Amino acid sequence: MDTATEKSGEHHGPGGAAAEPLTAMPAPPPEPRTGTGLGPASGPGAGDTIGGRASVTTGLWGRTEQQDFRSRVRGALLASAIGDALGAPVAALSLEALHAAHGPAGLTDPAPGPAAAPGRSPVTAATQLSLFTVDGLIRAHVRRDTGAWHPPTDVHRAYLRWAATQHDWGPDERRTDNGWLAQEEWLYARRGPARACMTGFADGTLGTLDQPKNPTARDAAATTRSAPFGLLVGWEPALVLQLSVECAAQSHGHPAAYLSAGALAVIVHGLTRGESLDAAVQRALGLLGVRPGHQPVTDALQRALAAVTAGAPSAKAIEALSPGDGRDAEDVLAIAVYCALVAENVAHGLRLAVNHGGDSAATGALCGALLGAQHGETALPAGWLAGLEGRATVLELADDFALEMTQGPALHSPTAASPGWLARYPRG
Repeated sequence: MDTATEKSGEHHGPGGAAAEPLTAMPAPPPEPRTGTGLGPASGPGAGDTIGGRASVTTGLWGRTEQQDFRSRVRGALLASAIGDALGAPVAALSLEALHAAHGPAGLTDPAPGPAAAPGRSPVTAATQLSLFTVDGLIRAHVRRDTGAWHPPTDVHRAYLRWAATQHDWGPDERRTDNGWLAQEEWLYARRGPARACMTGFADGTLGTLDQPKNPTARDAAATTRSAPFGLLVGWEPALVLQLSVECAAQSHGHPAAYLSAGALAVIVHGLTRGESLDAAVQRALGLLGVRPGHQPVTDALQRALAAVTAGAPSAKAIEALSPGDGRDAEDVLAIAVYCALVAENVAHGLRLAVNHGGDSAATGALCGALLGAQHGETALPAGWLAGLEGRATVLELADDFALEMTQGPALHSPTAASPGWLARYPRG
C-alpha cells in the first residue's frame, strides 16, 4: 500500500493537473429528506461530493427506491457476468472462424461449460475483478467512519486480494483482511487475466495518474472492471469519472484505457439513476472533452452514436466501429454502447455484442453492464442466468453493495456497528 498517497490527501488528474481530492472526510449528513427519487436530477445524495467541497445530503430511501436501486445493481453485475461468459468461448476468434464454428448466425446461446462444470457458463477475470471492485467500494464506505477516506487505496487493496487468488491455491486463513469474498474458492481459478492486470498488481505500489502502471497498456481489462463505479448514485458524475480513471491507471496507464473506464462508469451511473442511454453517453462525452488524451475515446463513442442510424445491426456494422482489431479499450466500449443502443432486449443486445472478431468477452461484459443497469435484473434471460458460474456470489455481493449504499450508517457507524458486517468487510 502507498501510505504516503493515503495520508497526503493530495489528488491529481491527468497530466498532473490538480483535481478535487477524494481523501477528505465529508461533513456529517443533515437530517434525511423525504420525497427523494433516483432520477437524474435528484436521488439519494444528489449533488454530493466526496472531497468535502459541499455537505453530504442523504435522502430518505423509500421502499420503492431501494427496490429499484437493488434491481439495477443486480442487473448490472449479473448481466455483465452473463455477457462475459457468453463471449468468452469466441473471444479469440475472427468473425470468419466464429461463423465456421457456430454457423452464419454466430453464437446464439451460451456454449457448454467444461466437463468439470456441466451446465455452467464460466466467467473470465473480467467478472472476478468487477466483484473485487465492488468489494473495495463497500470497504471504502465502511472505512469512512474511521476518518481514513481514500477510495482509490481501498479499491487497490481489493485488487491486490484478487491478485492473490491468481497465485494462491485457495483462501489463506492467515490473512486478516480477506473478508468473505476472498474466501470464495471458485474465484481462485485463473481465467485469462490481462498481462497488465497481473503486472499492475504484482506488488503493493499504487499506480496513479501521475505515475500510472503500464503506460502503454490499452486493452479493455481496466474498463471491464469499472462498471461498479457507476453504481455510486450518490456521487457527482465528475467524481465517478475521477475515481474510475484513477483506479484504472493502477494497471492501465494509457489515456485511452483509463478514460474508456471512466466513460463506462459515467454511462452506467446515468442509467442507474434513470437516464436514457443516449443522455448518459452525451454526459460522458461532455466530461471527457476536457481531459487530455480524450480524442480516441470520444471519437469511438461518436462512431457508436452515428452507427445507430446508419443501417440495420449486423456483425459487419459492429466491426466497422473499430479501426483496429476490436481489442483496444475505446473500440470495445464503442461496440458495447452501440449494441446496447440498438438492442431489442438484453439477450438480443448480448448476442450482437459477442458476434464479431474483436474481444467478445469484453464487449459482452460491457454491454451487459449497460443493459443490466438500464433495465434491472428482471429483464435478464432466465436460462442464461440459471447457468451462470458464481451467480450466488454475484447476487450476495450486489445485495451487500445496495445495503451499504442505502443503510450504511446503520451497519457500521461508531454508535451502531454490526460485528457481522465488519467481519465481512474489515476496516483494516
